[in-house]
Amino acid sequence: MKERERIRQRLTASPRVAASIVTAVRAQVPAYAVLDGSRLHEVRAIAAWALERMLELWATDGALTPADLRRFRGIAAARAADGRPVQAVLRAYRVAATVLTDEVAAAAPAPDAADAFAFVRMALTTLDLLSEEMVTAYTAASEDLAGDRDRALRLLLDDLIAGRHASLGALTDRAAQLGRQLPDPYCLLVAEPVEADGPPVTQEAALGLLAALDGPGHDATALATVRASRLVLLLPAAAGAAAAEALRERALRGCAITGESQDRIAVAYRLAADALDTAPAHAHHPARVLTDGDAQVLALLGGRPAAAPERISRLILGPLVQPGRGPLLDTLTSYLDTGSANAAARSLGLHPQSLRYRLRRIADLTLRDPRDPWQRLTLDIARTIGH
Repeated sequence: MKERERIRQRLTASPRVAASIVTAVRAQVPAYAVLDGSRLHEVRAIAAWALERMLELWATDGALTPADLRRFRGIAAARAADGRPVQAVLRAYRVAATVLTDEVAAAAPAPDAADAFAFVRMALTTLDLLSEEMVTAYTAASEDLAGDRDRALRLLLDDLIAGRHASLGALTDRAAQLGRQLPDPYCLLVAEPVEADGPPVTQEAALGLLAALDGPGHDATALATVRASRLVLLLPAAAGAAAAEALRERALRGCAITGESQDRIAVAYRLAADALDTAPAHAHHPARVLTDGDAQVLALLGGRPAAAPERISRLILGPLVQPGRGPLLDTLTSYLDTGSANAAARSLGLHPQSLRYRLRRIADLTLRDPRDPWQRLTLDIARTIGH
């Protein structure tokens, strides 16, 4: 028993062992390879606790206590909520036990045969018991989530926009279990009241906006939730076209992100939320919502990570950079440089009416009116950094 305690103290005192367990789990279990941020921190914390607990059980010839089992059940319920498959969770524990067995065997001096046999027996018994408890808790939590479908759908979108998921495949499976298909391509719309004393931000308001934008069939592909004082909707990309009118009718303003991939919904949410946090009042217009281009320009101006210059230029200028649209791009450049339609017309040798027609054409193609102060600024930034 003294040798077991010596090995226990040595292994628990070294952060290398817990780190080795996490590294092995991420290398051998795909669902863990994609974890980052707070989720990786949680994995490290669980690995350190499980390492210390298993070595303590070995050193004392102990067994899992009711408190241990409650903790494992809690871990399983949390994994059911974030969509990490229970098979992956149990495999992670098996990988961890293998790494720990190797560490015990490599201790110097090595444990004798009786102690080594005791460790293996403890590990197998512990894995068997925790597997049964975790599968039971995972199944119960999954059934509870499916039973409260509305809450489960909100949690799904909450996890999507927070980046709390093991993989896109796991989220797709989780959505399918709830009768939903994640929209691809999608529009992530984040909206807030125009005035501080505007309409209340509630889940009912979010679902009402969802129905207005996606129609009777929204149950199949769209999700809605509330984050603080904002409504968050995940919609098919086409549904976003009606966002400006629907928001105006409800005294709301918003930002709609459509250019990010499904595995970057959390990035899309941060872009939209940051845009609403930092956009000046004149950036909001009743006839439009802020878009990817506005959000990227605001990120650039705020010194936050933004897209590459060529992408910002493409997001905002759009069709103007396509072949054959050179005259329109020249018109925009002259208008931005001179500051007036008449001066731009003179510099290009055009009749003022012809130049105004081109400006209307630019607005139609880019969905940005060069005469609007905010939209003119975004167009100016895009053509400047795009060259």
